[in-house]
Amino acid sequence: MPLARRLTLADAVAIGLGSMIGAGVFTVWGPAIGTAGSGLLIALVIAGIVAYCNATSSARLAAAHPVSGGAYAYGRAELGPWWGFVAGWCFVIGKLASCAAMAMTVAAYVAPLAWQKPVAIGVVALLTAVTCFGVTRTARLTQALVAVTLLGLVVVLAAAGAALPAASPAPLPGGTGYGVLQAAGLLFFAFAGYARIATMGEEVRDPARTIPRAVVLALAAVLVIYALVGGAVALTLGGAAAGSSAPLVGVVEAAGWTSATPAVRVAAAAAATGALLALLSGIGRTSLAMARERDLPSALAGIDPRHHVPRRAQLAAGLVVIVVVAVADLRGAIGFSSFGVLLYYFVANVSALARDRAAARERRTRWWPRPLPVIGAFGCILLVATLPLGSVLIGTGVVAVGVALRSIRIARDRRRSGTTKA
Repeated sequence: MPLARRLTLADAVAIGLGSMIGAGVFTVWGPAIGTAGSGLLIALVIAGIVAYCNATSSARLAAAHPVSGGAYAYGRAELGPWWGFVAGWCFVIGKLASCAAMAMTVAAYVAPLAWQKPVAIGVVALLTAVTCFGVTRTARLTQALVAVTLLGLVVVLAAAGAALPAASPAPLPGGTGYGVLQAAGLLFFAFAGYARIATMGEEVRDPARTIPRAVVLALAAVLVIYALVGGAVALTLGGAAAGSSAPLVGVVEAAGWTSATPAVRVAAAAAATGALLALLSGIGRTSLAMARERDLPSALAGIDPRHHVPRRAQLAAGLVVIVVVAVADLRGAIGFSSFGVLLYYFVANVSALARDRAAARERRTRWWPRPLPVIGAFGCILLVATLPLGSVLIGTGVVAVGVALRSIRIARDRRRSGTTKA
């Protein structure tokens, strides 16, 4: 049974904004400034370029393959089953870690330390239930959360404007080339979200037209917002923001607007909630696509006949996230998630290159210049290489486990059917 096409352009843009304007915009500036120092703007530009290249690759592929699954489906169609599997596996494992991190971020802003894990688990359970009752409900709630988040960011920018005339920020530390690239990787993690639009390709109306427009509109809006917020933090706090877990609260306090601090905290919690909701939806759709191809248990391929959502896949994703929240220390989750996300987009860019070659053979017009997916693929590998060594080693090990499990499944199927098809 196919999924119902209910999402409009506004819905798709809202889901993209909800995914990208998540907890990252409230937390990423501290570590990014600490790593890049005076090279923060360069890091932001690098992350934006890589994100744009990835966005254009995702958009053109989503329009050509308007089904659920994102780069998992594109890799299978353009490059073969193994490419698709690696993309899908990296997406699922990386975003499960992101979901746990977002849930803990919500709890950190709204609950005392002793209650943070129970609150985080409750948030995951509640939002998993929302994703099981229809994609339009998901889009409507995401729109509301984006509105609250943007309101909080407006307060921060207004406070920065009030503080700048009298501000004497600490000098920014000097940045190295390697530090700038590490900061770009952190900022890219905060950008990553446009894939959620592509993974819902089977539920968007007129996908060939809607998906490319939604991806570009959402990314352009986020680039502007991030440039404004990053500039506000750097000009108001300077080097004092390095390592801060709540730099936007620092901006408001520097302006003397202490009464506005609760509003910023509420906006941060809303942002993390919106990102968590969109992430859960994207994981469910990618898991559905993988289950249809038996790269995940086929039981996850079921679609609820009433609400037209992959309910089993959503419930399974929510359960895994709850377990991770309950038992894991997620201080390294950002690096691990970045590893998976960057490899996912690497496959998307290589798939876009294959699509371009096919278009050239058939003398069809390409939507964007060919260098964009080349730049995107190279950028993904470069940023992966700058991630902490521990994150790279753990990510490589988890990918290897997935490849081994799929190899075992293929070998078992061959013995049963006598076929050599992968």
